[in-house]
Amino acid sequence: MLAIGLDDALPNFRIHLDCIDRTVDLVLKVTREAYPSFEIPFHSRWRHFVANGDNRWADIADQSRWADRAARARAEFDLAIVSVFLDAGAGPSWRYRDPKTGSAIGRSEGLGLASLAMFAGGAFSADPREPLRVDAGVLANFAAADLERGMQVSDANPLVGVDGRAELLRRLGTLVASKPDVFGSRDTARPGGLFDQLALLADGQELPAPTILTELLQQLGPIWPSRLTLGGIALGDCWKHPALTTADATSGLVPLHKLSQWLAYSLIKPLQTAGIRVTDIDGLTGLAEYRNGGLFVDTGVLAFRDPEAAQQEHEVASSLVVEWRALTVALLDRIADGVRHRLKLDATSLPLAKILEGGTWAAGRRLARERRADASPPVKVISDGTVF
Repeated sequence: MLAIGLDDALPNFRIHLDCIDRTVDLVLKVTREAYPSFEIPFHSRWRHFVANGDNRWADIADQSRWADRAARARAEFDLAIVSVFLDAGAGPSWRYRDPKTGSAIGRSEGLGLASLAMFAGGAFSADPREPLRVDAGVLANFAAADLERGMQVSDANPLVGVDGRAELLRRLGTLVASKPDVFGSRDTARPGGLFDQLALLADGQELPAPTILTELLQQLGPIWPSRLTLGGIALGDCWKHPALTTADATSGLVPLHKLSQWLAYSLIKPLQTAGIRVTDIDGLTGLAEYRNGGLFVDTGVLAFRDPEAAQQEHEVASSLVVEWRALTVALLDRIADGVRHRLKLDATSLPLAKILEGGTWAAGRRLARERRADASPPVKVISDGTVF
């Protein structure tokens, strides 16, 4: 997609690589402000459980009695999986009123704290004596009203895609219950059973990050709303674009898997805490979401071919959105190369997961706040709560 765009042959966007350097400058500036020592954590859901330096999950986990490291890892897998699947864009109006501080927190940070509070309160557990777990049976019957209650949704505090999110949780619960060999080998069926599956795949306590993604796509793939299929397999976050043509059945297909990769990044920490070393972290791609993508539009690297398209709303499956997301993934690699070159570091010492966190996501958000009153992305996407 990037190669076609550099030939100025894409239908929706023009690419201005002369703006890459200033984008790298901004990413470095934002990263230095947040992490002066460049001790950057991986981009993951765990960052959204920290509010004003208060690490909510660490406080809960450290005060809990775990049978062993695997028991904690299963709980952390439970939390990460449910929280990531609830992390599609919240919309500009929704806020979570944090009971601890009284602050009204929106978007990913608010969704993160709300989902953590639900998890800690036992909203997903079948056993009141053991709240820190997610049981398949509870998920399979999770109603939109349950989600609205946990997310503090009301007419005055609307959340985009509530029904889609609740349906995703129900599909997850049904799937997990149907695969006891994968999700219930050490316990009743729960998403956290995937930890044991991945632990078995670790070679000498080492596990490549792409293996995490492979397992997520293979084991959880059926939960995604069925859009495109290939060979009877639902492809999830995979779309068609007319510019990409091949001579086989994959012609036109653009696989992005944003939420699955966001989850893969988020499972690295609990695996490491359990003593499993995750390797080849750059085997995952950048995330095709609206903060990273917005960064390139707002810095002029990407320009709408039709200026009126900036004011129109676009379906996730539209060629414009697919094109924008694919270019985002490719351009994130260009930004990573530029940042490493400036700092004289390599991909091992500064993997893409740290550049995203430092980084591109934060820079995209900063520009959105500076340029639009509601901090919305520069591309208007119609979301059902299961992609962005």
